Amino acid sequence: MAIIKSLEISGRSVAFDTSAAVPRIYRARFGRDFSLDLQEVIEEVQKNEKSNSHLPVNTLELFENIAYTMAKSADPCIPDTPEEWLGEFLMFSIYNVLPKLIEMWYESSETTSTSKKKAKTPQTAP
Repeated sequence: MAIIKSLEISGRSVAFDTSAAVPRIYRARFGRDFSLDLQEVIEEVQKNEKSNSHLPVNTLELFENIAYTMAKSADPCIPDTPEEWLGEFLMFSIYNVLPKLIEMWYESSETTSTSKKKAKTPQTAP
């Protein structure tokens, strides 16, 4: 089930979408795999937290593209480029926003239904 949730960023309410269209939009726009890039960002942030080093620029760019795609999917009226969109904020902290986006993404990915098929028992020959 897709979730659209608003987060406060730089004093503004920003909507983010977790629908199945997000990875497709991301791939069409950036030519990259959404899930792989999200995983790379998560791993780099975790590594950075342990070593207290700076995040590589490409990790920040992946995060910005992921956040932008989720926001653009929720609100088509936002600017047409990540640069224009990010320019609307005074501050956009990966450490504040990423955990909330990850939580939303995995929450929407969880399956809430149970299988209606029952396992068939093998039948023996008569």
